[in-house]
Amino acid sequence: MKNHKFIFQLLLSCLFLFVFPSAEAQSRKEFIRKYKHIAIREMERTGIPASITLAQGILESGCGCSELALNANNHFGIKCHQEWQGDTYTMDDDEKDECFRKYKTPEQSWIDHSDFLTSRPRYAGLFNIKTTDYKAWAKGLKAAGYATNPRYADLLIGIIEEEELYKYDRLIQHTPQEVHRIPAEEFTPNTGIAQKGPENTNYRNREEMRNGIICIEIQSGDTFSKIASYYGIKLKKLMQYNDKKDASLKPGDLVFLKKKKAKAARGYEFHRVKAGDSLHSISQQYGVQLKKLIRYNYLSADSPLTKGEKIYLRKKADLLY
Repeated sequence: MKNHKFIFQLLLSCLFLFVFPSAEAQSRKEFIRKYKHIAIREMERTGIPASITLAQGILESGCGCSELALNANNHFGIKCHQEWQGDTYTMDDDEKDECFRKYKTPEQSWIDHSDFLTSRPRYAGLFNIKTTDYKAWAKGLKAAGYATNPRYADLLIGIIEEEELYKYDRLIQHTPQEVHRIPAEEFTPNTGIAQKGPENTNYRNREEMRNGIICIEIQSGDTFSKIASYYGIKLKKLMQYNDKKDASLKPGDLVFLKKKKAKAARGYEFHRVKAGDSLHSISQQYGVQLKKLIRYNYLSADSPLTKGEKIYLRKKADLLY
């Protein structure tokens, strides 16, 4: 009964958005705040504009309030297709009882959306378009048959321009053949538009999701104490969640509000070390417990890392003797 009550409350919240347009606008902004970083991360990995992915997520999932989003964590309306081996969810769409992909977390849906577009020949032509040309991408998606709505491209463009999503796009060259089902080697977690305002302690407005966990990107003036007090979390517990023994923070750091997970989201098998990386920074980047990274890679917390080295995020490294 608890699950039914929870779903009922979510549906009421979604209904509220249709009655009060201002609430719908606020819901959009919350959705963008939660998912903009994974959209940017997937753009770095695959070359799909972050603005396009965010606009599709907003449109296809109703800002996370659609039946498919609530019950299957599917934010992009991707159907099962022949090759899908994961969980499924059945509902009426163009036809009765159609099969849709079901994910354990919304984040998995965003990763699979990128893999879906890069693996289908009919979308290959999109990757000849500049990642900063969101209008051509929107029209190209419609022409390739992503959706049946004749106004699909116009709807995407309208959302992008209303919410200024184009500000997250970067000029990146990729082709579908170049995309690997692993994190891009160039991935950096804090791309995007920095939020300003050193005294902005309205942390609710700055929440985002990493690996299915709510976290805050640190700005100047933030401290563990302020965040702990704001959320009513014990300071010691908050630092434990983030594998921190000292209270030092710098802008761009992430602070998780709950315990990080034992492994990264599906699709992120390993991280390629870049200059300045440490095991701790990698654990924060992917929302993975530091002790798990140590175990997976047969290292210690302060082990020096070599540029280009693989750090495994979901399972133990294979050792060759």
